[in-house]
Amino acid sequence: MTTTQRTEAEEAAKTAKRKNEHIRICLQEEVNGQHIDTGLDRLRFRHNALPELSFEEIELKTEWFKSPMKAPLLVSSMTGGTSEAGAINRRLAEAAEARGWAIGLGSMRAAIEREDLAASFHVRMEAPSVPVIANLGAVQLNYGFGTDDCLRAVDIAEANALVLHVNSMQEVFQPEGNTDFRGLLTRIEQVCRALPVPVGVKEVGWGIDAGTAAMLANAGISFIDAAGAGGTSWSQVEKYRAGDGLRRQAAEAFADWGIPTAESVRAIRSILPHMNVIASGGLRHGVDAAKAIALGANLAGFGRVLLPQAVHGTTDLSIRQLIEQFERIEFELKAAMFGIGVRTIEQLRQTDRLASKAD
Repeated sequence: MTTTQRTEAEEAAKTAKRKNEHIRICLQEEVNGQHIDTGLDRLRFRHNALPELSFEEIELKTEWFKSPMKAPLLVSSMTGGTSEAGAINRRLAEAAEARGWAIGLGSMRAAIEREDLAASFHVRMEAPSVPVIANLGAVQLNYGFGTDDCLRAVDIAEANALVLHVNSMQEVFQPEGNTDFRGLLTRIEQVCRALPVPVGVKEVGWGIDAGTAAMLANAGISFIDAAGAGGTSWSQVEKYRAGDGLRRQAAEAFADWGIPTAESVRAIRSILPHMNVIASGGLRHGVDAAKAIALGANLAGFGRVLLPQAVHGTTDLSIRQLIEQFERIEFELKAAMFGIGVRTIEQLRQTDRLASKAD
């Protein structure tokens, strides 16, 4: 084995270790942001006692960049890069296909760096008809990645779109983090111009403000995933990986950091009325999805809440349980729509029945 091959193997082993640690920590530790919530619990729908429609009439169908979907729901980007992560992705993809959800993949950096790790992102066989979203860290554009690597990620996943995730706070707390975020907007613009599929940007749990959203839109971004605060806090995840006491202690000071999901979605929609917006970050059930769509989101994304069923049990059992979980979320979404008297997702996005609990 050459020195280069040995170095690549060592880096691949580090990546696999990090990915598996992330899965374990998200399952076993308290990693929600503390003293901060999504903001969705502070909103309520005004009940419509006479909806003047049949529950059977309620329709969840929508489309995402001309791809038809049975429901406006997304498996949010979570994992990939190891055999365990690949099994999780395939189970999630099979459930997404069964229920007509879109599926986002975790960071594909490992697959670009090592061809033999690409298999963990091969989900098109399990999800032949639903939108698949490839994923790379935007900061990698400052560390040697270019448009060809972005195209490679799309090809590996046979994806309908690419999302570039921005995770500055995670990188700061990650022992091996990449923290040079200078000039990324220009590089993102270059990717948008070069790729033949829609390119989006997502946070990983701290939200996107209106000003940043406007800059991204001007750079040519086709969609924005708010990925707001109130769900998984990656500074808290990295706290459990930190080998030094400084990062571990400092992470506590950022337990309430970020823009709540509801606030972020509302801000993006207010400044970009025609942008394709995904609401993710701490969504737990179909009522949260209904609120997010009523705030203006095109899709509602679910992440860590799906992970336990995707990890545990035999493959067949996990997939059945995931499908049942997806069905429950859809039923809750439809029940919320029935409760306010709207029949379609477009009507839900335009409803005036979402208000603050203080009102």
